[in-house]
Amino acid sequence: MCTGKCARCSGLFLIFLSLVCIVANALLLVPDGKTTWTDSHLSLQAWLMAGFIGGGLMVLCPGISAVRAGGKGCCGAGCCGNRCRMLRSVFCSAFGALGALYCLSVSGAGLRIGPKCLMNGKWDYHFQESSGAYLLNYTQWDLCDEPPHVVPWNVTLFSLLVAASCLEIILCGIQLINATIGVFCGDCRKKVGIGPAGTAL
Repeated sequence: MCTGKCARCSGLFLIFLSLVCIVANALLLVPDGKTTWTDSHLSLQAWLMAGFIGGGLMVLCPGISAVRAGGKGCCGAGCCGNRCRMLRSVFCSAFGALGALYCLSVSGAGLRIGPKCLMNGKWDYHFQESSGAYLLNYTQWDLCDEPPHVVPWNVTLFSLLVAASCLEIILCGIQLINATIGVFCGDCRKKVGIGPAGTAL
């Protein structure tokens, strides 16, 4: 596959995944779909905005850059074309990988520690000592009194963030290699010219 086509495919997937992370992080701030909970009722991992900042905005940048690198750049077309945007995509991909790694770290911690909830009249991280064992013990998921259904809510969304950030790291790595090749080798797509009759050559 040409470096330009590969960049465009990677970029579109990265944009999609970044939007998924942004939405997932937004939902973490409204457990059970309600906005009545304050910052003292939500887990720290939700407020760190790893999905919004790390897996979202920091990955959206390399996604857009990769899509732009997949087009015809300012340096011309053909084997020597598009090196400028490919070089920019190299740095953006490294930046995006750091953001995805941040999202993965925070989301993984959110799964391991568990949500902050009201249990036996006390707000705390009641599943923290289980070191993630509560994930397989579904009977414990209903022990939280407030917010309602917060455990499956957090588990689902943090799991989604973990999966999305893992894919983002892989795609950023692929685009980093692809863009590096594009910088040195250019795009293998042939330049399309216009013939006398207005037809493509």
